[in-house]
Amino acid sequence: MRLIPKDEGFFELFGQLAEKLTASSALLVEMLKHPDHFERYVAQIKEIERQCDEVVRTVIRRLDSSFVTPLDREDIHLLASRIDNVVDLIDGTARRLRIFDVRSVMAAAGPLAEVLHRSAENVAQGIRGIKDRASVVQCSETAKRLEEEADAIYSEAVGLLFRDGSTPMDVIKWKALYDDMEAAVDECEDVANVLESVSLKNS
Repeated sequence: MRLIPKDEGFFELFGQLAEKLTASSALLVEMLKHPDHFERYVAQIKEIERQCDEVVRTVIRRLDSSFVTPLDREDIHLLASRIDNVVDLIDGTARRLRIFDVRSVMAAAGPLAEVLHRSAENVAQGIRGIKDRASVVQCSETAKRLEEEADAIYSEAVGLLFRDGSTPMDVIKWKALYDDMEAAVDECEDVANVLESVSLKNS
């Protein structure tokens, strides 16, 4: 059964945001594998973040001009904003890596970025399946599992910073970087929760 039959334009815009989300998270994974090419990845992620902002502005303009919307206006705005938050955090992580002049990537950074990318892909799948209640429920359940996986990696990684003799500067740098990535995974779960709320309202 189709939950939301009207105004496909908003769903197309959500699909574009989903693409920006997965593209930026994939680039962050690759960036951490190639510390000698941070500048290139920072520029690419920043461009995606800029494009994401433009799509969000388009969503807002469409809300202002649409008399009837397929979802509650507040839900449309919240969903777009939550997705944008994740991309912003990914962009922030990439910029911190460059600003901190990271030359050697900590072992836990790659796995944490991988979980973030899987979270982004899961959210993107949920966004594309927003009209299918079962798909949204699956997205929410997976988001929770991935958030728990990220928490475990984060806790071990931060603990290791204080146990392995890292310099105070490395502790400051990597704690901030881990915080950004873990927060991005949390935001992905928030997107999944918004999707589930929207699905419940429209089922």
